[in-house]
Amino acid sequence: MNKKAKVGLIIFIVVYFTIGIINAFYFVPKDTSEVTQGLASRWIVQISDKSAWYTRLNPLTIAMSWAIIIGLIIFAVKVGKNFKIIPDRKQSITESVFDFMYEIVESVIDDPRFVKPTFTIATTLFIYIAVSNILGGAVPGLNVSIANGSVKFTLFSDTFFAPTADLNTNLTYALMVFVISHAFAIKAKGVKGWLKSWFEPNPIMFPMNVIGELAKPISHSLRLFGNVGGGAILTFMLSYLVKYLLLPIVFWGFFGIFVGLIQALVFAMLAVAYISAQIS
Repeated sequence: MNKKAKVGLIIFIVVYFTIGIINAFYFVPKDTSEVTQGLASRWIVQISDKSAWYTRLNPLTIAMSWAIIIGLIIFAVKVGKNFKIIPDRKQSITESVFDFMYEIVESVIDDPRFVKPTFTIATTLFIYIAVSNILGGAVPGLNVSIANGSVKFTLFSDTFFAPTADLNTNLTYALMVFVISHAFAIKAKGVKGWLKSWFEPNPIMFPMNVIGELAKPISHSLRLFGNVGGGAILTFMLSYLVKYLLLPIVFWGFFGIFVGLIQALVFAMLAVAYISAQIS
């Protein structure tokens, strides 16, 4: 370990313990009921007088989504501008992710025409969801909760809010995959071939085929939402048990990094599988 890395590690340890002690004495609720109050609640803003689902939004979901998107764009621009024959750390990570995803997509998608677009879709989903899950499970920061009908901002006593912990985000991506898979199916088989596939292996299976296709985006989105949302709640409760004296980096590391990356990969692989099933 070089001198720069040692200094960085020492700074991290000092900041880590300092924030942990501050949280333990000043920010951790003394009463257990205060911890569970407002847990898993959402900061919902009504943008219209109509009380309908399309007139409500979660500002934190929108803010975090744009923050992740802008951050990824900046990272991509920096890597693209400094592309080298001998890659540095950032370029090596990017190339490793791309190679890994491309090999998987190429092995699953039989039609060469759809390998590149499927790779683009799956890799984009994987990177965005992975970053979102890590921020929401392993990076302590600003979060918002609802207590007694009022909005309460907390700092360092919980992780950042993950957009993937909002079902609306996951359902949007699942529906996008659903539409794209059928658009690719029409391009691969033609309209007649695509319509015929709904009645295979025999016409009596048409209702079951419709139900099966509609169930895909539902299960696709709920799987990610359940794992991310449930993991965030479990991490929060386990963190309270140690009183934040030491920031529960083990809990956040497991649920945020390990489980978060696995769920991002699962979501992306299911997208590839659904597309492959439609075009084959």
